[in-house]
Formats: sequence, structure tokens, C-alpha cells
Amino acid sequence: MPEGDTVFHTAANLRDALVGKTLTRCDIRVPRYATVDLSGHTVDEVISRGKHLFVRVGPASIHSHLKMDGAWRVGPRGKPQRQAHKIRIILEASEIQALGIDLGVLEILDRENDQDVVAHLGPDLLGDDWNPELAAANLAADPDRPLAPALLDQRVLAGVGNVYANELCFLFGRLPTSPVSSLADPLRVVTRARDMLWANRARWDRTTTGNRRRGQELWVYGRAGEPCRRCRTPIRRAESSDADRVTYWCPSCQR
Repeated sequence: MPEGDTVFHTAANLRDALVGKTLTRCDIRVPRYATVDLSGHTVDEVISRGKHLFVRVGPASIHSHLKMDGAWRVGPRGKPQRQAHKIRIILEASEIQALGIDLGVLEILDRENDQDVVAHLGPDLLGDDWNPELAAANLAADPDRPLAPALLDQRVLAGVGNVYANELCFLFGRLPTSPVSSLADPLRVVTRARDMLWANRARWDRTTTGNRRRGQELWVYGRAGEPCRRCRTPIRRAESSDADRVTYWCPSCQR
């Protein structure tokens, strides 16, 4: 599931593949931008901001958000395209091809103002603007709010998705529905969030337990019915009307 660490890693891959190279193909398969062609321009930067990604090319900035199922794939030009019906953009430079697949958001922005679309975000857990004190103050600002939705609010801090929200609730012994006011130390929570994303920023196989063996990577997320790694109580699962808000918890360890 794409979260801040996934987007950070994706940006690094695109940066390595494209920066400094001139686009020889730019095929945007979104009706609004179908006539935009950035071929002939050089890719200058690829940056991430929370869960948002920007590819700066000439006068434009390609802004994307992976949402639930999106991805950017980098490979050799001419490689057979899987899931061709889901490809939203193709960028080619030299012998490299970058495909934006099933992107939740894809738009072409004026490069000089591209950060306006992320101006509402809180401190970026993996960004130069990371400020734990500000993030903790944002989190504590609404003490009656349930903890999981507060952690998922990108205006509080940018980069936490559903996996990390559930894992953080477990690590601090709180139900996802517990109020923020139940936290003894919000600063410790946001600092742990940053540590977790930072540790996973350069790999796809995310782990929050510190164990990278298959099936051992997470504490509660995706483990409904399986025994808690601490107390062996079966993990529970609940869904809300929002598909992004599936919660997992241990009814013994989280109160």
C-alpha cells in the first residue's frame, strides 16, 4: 500500500532514471492533458512531498498521487507493458521508460507554482521541513478526535497511511478509536512515526516489527484472526464506509 515511504522510494527511483535526461516521449493518457507533450525538455528534478510526487520537466511539473493502487515502474524502453489499460502516462528518455500506472491523481502544473497543491500539508515525515514539535502540536490540537483518523490526516503530518496508523496505535497500546487525549506524549508518537518511515524509505518490503522475514513484518495490519505477536490474542478487523479506513487491533494489548 503506497504511503510516504513508498512515494519517497518511488521518487528516488525516478530521479535515478530520468534526471538530467531529455524526454523523447511523453504520452499522457488523461483526457484533460492528452495534448500536452513535454518531449524535448530535460527532467530537472523529482521530488516527493508526503504522498505526492512531482516530476519537474522544462516549464511544467507532472504531479501524481498513487492513492490506493497506483505505481510508477521504471524499466528499459520497449519492454512489454503489463496492465496497459491502466497506464496513465509514459515517459521515455534514452533507453529508459517510466510508466505511471493506475495513478489516483495525475495533472500537469505550472512548475513555478506546483507546491501550491500541497501547501495544506503538515510537516513531511521524510522531508526537509520535518518538525516534530509542530506535528505533535497538530496532533494534540483536537483532543477528542479518534487517534487513527488524526494520524491519517495529512494536514497533521504528511506521510502516514493506513498501515502505519494501525501499527502506531498498536505500539502505543491504544485502540484506533481512542481519543488523541489518551496519548501521554504526542511528541513520542510522531517521532516514532518518523523513525518507522525513515527506516523503510529505501525498500519496498516495509517492516514495523524489525523482522523482515516473510509474514513477520507487521504487528497487526493485515493479520485479522492471527495471534498477536505479544499476547497471542486473535487480531480483530473492522471496516468503515471509507475503503481506506480498515482497522486492525489486538483487543488485549490495545485499550
